[in-house]
Amino acid sequence: MENLRQQFIAFSVDAGVLRFGEFITKAGRTSPYFFNAGLFNDGAILGRLADFYAQTLIDSGVEFDMLFGPAYKGITLASATAVALAAKGRNVPFAFNRKEAKDHGEGGTIVGAKLAGRVVIIDDVISAGTSVRESVDLIRAAGATPAAVLIALDRMERSGKDDALSAASAVQEVSKTYGMPVVSIANLDDLLAYLPQGGDSELGRYRAAVAAYRQRYGVTA
Repeated sequence: MENLRQQFIAFSVDAGVLRFGEFITKAGRTSPYFFNAGLFNDGAILGRLADFYAQTLIDSGVEFDMLFGPAYKGITLASATAVALAAKGRNVPFAFNRKEAKDHGEGGTIVGAKLAGRVVIIDDVISAGTSVRESVDLIRAAGATPAAVLIALDRMERSGKDDALSAASAVQEVSKTYGMPVVSIANLDDLLAYLPQGGDSELGRYRAAVAAYRQRYGVTA
């Protein structure tokens, strides 16, 4: 499992999805790294990403009956993960939602399989937790049970201003609020472990900045 996490970080760096430098986050912080899952944008890369999602879900031990992808990024992620799971011998249905209800044809906001049983929500990251909340509401309204959230990267980051940081990260808050696990392919500690010691290499020179950011804003795992 640890090796898989390191492989995912290396894959994200190679794909240009995980970058290092100075980036302004939605919270207005200057972050030494940036993860943009929207750049997993060709067939080969998406296929490999889906394999990471599928293997992580299998390894997690979470019991599930189907997948759900919140619009919009989650649609592709859930679909691709279902394909990857089928290739591993676990064929499960999947569904996703529309942002606006369709008023013709089959109508409604849910596309794909009927929401039933234990449902895993698949997304890229959790920031404010809005898409998780909306997904949980849709799943419960259909009479199904939210079983877990599966994401690509857990930033392990507290929210709020520097003088009033939250005690928990968005991921921890989601897990506590909905009473279900949030499983990530990798997290900030995995990213830090990937960066070489010393500043001689191109990646190594970012390690101190990432470690300082982790110290300032991070939560314990």
